[in-house]
Amino acid sequence: MYQSHRDEEPYYGDGSVYASPPTRTRRRMIIAAASLVAVLVGGVAVDRIAAARAESRTAKAFQDGMGTADRPSVHVRGFPVLNQLAAGSLDHVDLTAHDIPADGSTRPLPVTKLTVGMDGLKTSGSADEAHADSVTATAFLSYADVSSALGVQVSQGDEPGRVDATASLPLVGDVTVSAAVSAAGGNRIAFTDVRAEQGELLPPLKSLLDKALNEPIPLQNVPEGLRLRSVTTGEDGIDARFTGRSVTFHPDSSSA
Repeated sequence: MYQSHRDEEPYYGDGSVYASPPTRTRRRMIIAAASLVAVLVGGVAVDRIAAARAESRTAKAFQDGMGTADRPSVHVRGFPVLNQLAAGSLDHVDLTAHDIPADGSTRPLPVTKLTVGMDGLKTSGSADEAHADSVTATAFLSYADVSSALGVQVSQGDEPGRVDATASLPLVGDVTVSAAVSAAGGNRIAFTDVRAEQGELLPPLKSLLDKALNEPIPLQNVPEGLRLRSVTTGEDGIDARFTGRSVTFHPDSSSA
């Protein structure tokens, strides 16, 4: 039976097939899809700009409040950020700051690195402060900074949760003791269960170690409202972990 080839694609002798141009409906679909992509891309770009502004404002408030030389890095989580800003609260914000000074305190102990996770960060109010519903934070204290604050050489101990402290005096010699590290009230780090490790604990060296280890050392440069929960020792320093509710970062907000 004869069959019309009118609806088939034309065939050429060289094996090629003629491709007809897109129909009007297909063209409309392509244009609509391209427009939708453009709107989405534009929306993401606008949202990213809003997030960057919120991050910059939070970083400035923290830097002003904690007196850091460098502005901390801040990352706003979640999408879209514009909806969070419209509601007046950011779902979650991560912040990392370095070298937080502790000038003017007794046995000043700077925070080498502070990482903070904030939930429910308010976006309204004063431009130089930031308020969060709940906060978790970890302050890393390098052994070099701990040693400077205590006046003895501190390093990682042979057991988890312990440090070695070495006191040295000219003409007297060196002595090393081991001490357990723990969280104490008032955001302080305590050194307990002191054991002699190496060297003779002569009276001048004992006096030096007693002065360094008998009294807990305060962390006076963490935001007010944070409470020290635990401390752990590592190869390079001590990690102090904090939590807090209703925490405000603003000038002179460090804990006493």
